[in-house]
Amino acid sequence: MPAFRDFNFKLLVIEQLMYEDEKLTPAFSIDECLRAKGITDPQLYAFDNDLAYTVLDEARAHFEALEISEELLATVDTLVIDGGLQVYCECAPVWDGEDELFDVESLDDLDLLPNLRRITGAGDCGMGTPFKEEILAARGIISD
Repeated sequence: MPAFRDFNFKLLVIEQLMYEDEKLTPAFSIDECLRAKGITDPQLYAFDNDLAYTVLDEARAHFEALEISEELLATVDTLVIDGGLQVYCECAPVWDGEDELFDVESLDDLDLLPNLRRITGAGDCGMGTPFKEEILAARGIISD
C-alpha cells in the first residue's frame, strides 16, 4: 500500500474518498469511536482533557493506520482545501480553523495521485504555502 509522508495531505485525500465520494468505507466517526469508550460528548471530552485544538489520538491513530489502495488513489481527480472539511471535524471536534493544525507542509504525496487535476481552495485558506501554481501547473493540476 502507498505510504503518505504528510499526514495533513493524507487527510485531504481521505476527505475526498471517504466523505465526498464515499468510496473509502466505512466512514470514520469520532462520535462513534468515543461512544465505544463511554464518552458521549467529543467536544466536552476535548475541552476537559486539554485537547481542544489538537488532533485527538483516536482519530490520528485511525487515519494514520488507514490504508488506501493505489486503485482508489487513482480515482482522485480533485482535492478541496477548506477549514470546514468533515475530516477535520472528525479529527479535532472543536477546532476553529484559526491555526496551522491542518496545514499541508509538503507536496511530495502528489506522486500518489496520478489523476489529480484540480485543487480547489489552495489560495483562499492559509494552507496554500506549498501549493504554488507553477508546481501544480507543471503536473497538469489546476489550482482555483
